[in-house]
Amino acid sequence: MKKASSDHEPTGQLTIRTLAMPADTNPAGDIFGGWVMSQLDIAGAIAASERVRGRTATVAVEAMTFIAPVKVGDVLCVYCEIKSIGTTSIAIGVEAWARRHRYKDRVKVTKGTFIYVALDDKGNKHVIAK
Repeated sequence: MKKASSDHEPTGQLTIRTLAMPADTNPAGDIFGGWVMSQLDIAGAIAASERVRGRTATVAVEAMTFIAPVKVGDVLCVYCEIKSIGTTSIAIGVEAWARRHRYKDRVKVTKGTFIYVALDDKGNKHVIAK
């Protein structure tokens, strides 16, 4: 897993990339924060499910910060790293970086910590294997 200690390089592993489209804008013309948050949740769920080797569900979002707007045409790149693993839950640090004009000027736009719980096939919590 790639680690960095600054706002100049992403922390964690690239989990998803997606293109910000006009349909996802708010009245100011920027990409709607709820759309950005959903992309972080999707990426965090992928990282959590890979680690627990099964189904997970989002149970909390902690310390979510919007740093800069996402613009139409930006490629949103979401990076994830495991922060901690409990008995049945896992905390994933998530960062979103926008590549302006699809290839130039990478900018950190959002960060947060998402908490997921491991679920069995019946939807009940289950212990995460170490």
